[in-house]
Amino acid sequence: MKLTKLSSMLGVAAITTCASAIVFANDNYGSDNYSYDYDAGWYLGGNIGQSRSHINNGRIADSVLEDGFVVRSLTDDDRDTGYKLFGGYQFNKNFALEGGYFNLGEFTFSADTIPAGTLDAKIKLRGYNLDLVGFLPLNEKLSAFGRLGVTYAETKDSFSGTGLVIVNDDSNSARNTNPKIGLGLQYALNEHVDMRFEAERYHLDNSFGDKDNIDLISVGVVYRFGEKTHTAPAPKIVEPVRQPVAVEPPPPAPKFKKYTLSATELFAFNSDKVNTPQPKLVEISNALKESDAPKHIVIVGYSDRLGSDEYNKKLSERRAIAVKNYIVSNGVDADRLKVEGKGEADPVVTCTDKKKADLIECLKPNRRVEIDQITVKVPVENK
Repeated sequence: MKLTKLSSMLGVAAITTCASAIVFANDNYGSDNYSYDYDAGWYLGGNIGQSRSHINNGRIADSVLEDGFVVRSLTDDDRDTGYKLFGGYQFNKNFALEGGYFNLGEFTFSADTIPAGTLDAKIKLRGYNLDLVGFLPLNEKLSAFGRLGVTYAETKDSFSGTGLVIVNDDSNSARNTNPKIGLGLQYALNEHVDMRFEAERYHLDNSFGDKDNIDLISVGVVYRFGEKTHTAPAPKIVEPVRQPVAVEPPPPAPKFKKYTLSATELFAFNSDKVNTPQPKLVEISNALKESDAPKHIVIVGYSDRLGSDEYNKKLSERRAIAVKNYIVSNGVDADRLKVEGKGEADPVVTCTDKKKADLIECLKPNRRVEIDQITVKVPVENK
């Protein structure tokens, strides 16, 4: 009953972790939510720890002993050192595929019998695995993960007897494919190295046709290949101001500026509906109706780096479309306006604040809508 309950708990935990990672990757979280980032790429790693068997040694002893022998007492060593070596590919921050080799160690037992004698046994377990790993980020460095996989494992048993116990077949083995599950925590030490702590359950065949469970509690290191890319803030371009011409009467010199509109002013939190009124958008609409206005305009939406890449890109595109529709409603031909959503690309500022509220405020300039290839003439007062 205890083994069944533990197996069920591990299975539910692993499935829940994978399912949570799917929800985190696809749910419509706002761009102001926290995000954990992993670059896609290959990695290698290894774990070592304690393995513990849940093998029915009494049933194995009964299978080996000849008729007429009864097990009087049984002592066993159900713990050993286990390890695994693995490699994998990280598809994104939520999913990876991992395969490798594992050795769960050696387990022994000794059965005292009637008539007088002893049966000694050694059981070795090793094999290969292929797992789907789902990650659930908890903060910038720490994430939980669960794994579901399959193993191809070999179980080797060897037996010897003393006293009246004579073992005719002193070895046995079995190979088969079975499921495995696991869960754990992963902490990023730097851009290339992660630490792992995890618990796994291997469901294996023994050499007598039964199924046994082996648990491995281990710590390990993961090394990731490749370099992370860092996007530098876009340089701030200052438009030159034309000086007034010294003639009589001196006409006011026009000042030209490219329009960058704050998403905080245009939209409510996590919304793509334009707040009204918007005098800046009306001013831009009027400028576009001038005879010397460009024929084609690009409206680009940006978000900050918080939230999933996919959702940020879609939200920035919807906001750019909303600005386009507002300008069209003021009498500008829709065919002249092209929209793009670039998500968190081309940030204006880079922030390292730890508190979420401070980080959201610091990243405000990155949440914006830019209207390219347009200038609005603003009279400059003579002073």
